Amino acid sequence: MGALRAHGIAATLPAGWDGRISVRRDGIPDQLVAASGTRVLAARSRPVVHLANFGLPADRGDFGSGAVELMGDGDVFVVLFEHEPEASAAALFRAAGLPRTLTARDFDPTTLRRGIAGQSGHQAFFHEPGRAFCLYVVLGSHARRARLVPEVNRVLATVTFAPSPAK
Repeated sequence: MGALRAHGIAATLPAGWDGRISVRRDGIPDQLVAASGTRVLAARSRPVVHLANFGLPADRGDFGSGAVELMGDGDVFVVLFEHEPEASAAALFRAAGLPRTLTARDFDPTTLRRGIAGQSGHQAFFHEPGRAFCLYVVLGSHARRARLVPEVNRVLATVTFAPSPAK
């Protein structure tokens, strides 16, 4: 098992899993004041976590484009996509805490952002203290979801979040 830790998010990956925590630069701009008194806008960084039981390609989108096309019927792909901290108060993110126990009934082929024949997906929105996330999971086979979901739950059980840093 390997430990993955960055940007206040940590996970322990089972043997054979791959994972990355990277930062996007597309957040809402912060207004900063330079020493000269000039106001400057700078985008806040937001992490995105990719966990998979197959090798992740270097080039992939936030929700798995470039990776989900490579999945076999025994593969799973997990995304934790962080939104701006203010979103944690929005109704969409009202669920407290990462869902850690998914069931086969939670998965549906129509949930996929990009429908690929045979695959199935699940999406959930939640908050951790001061942080708002989307959990997006793709299974390589809808027909094999009863076997694949426990693998997802095993890795979700290891994910931890640090509170949002002070603004």
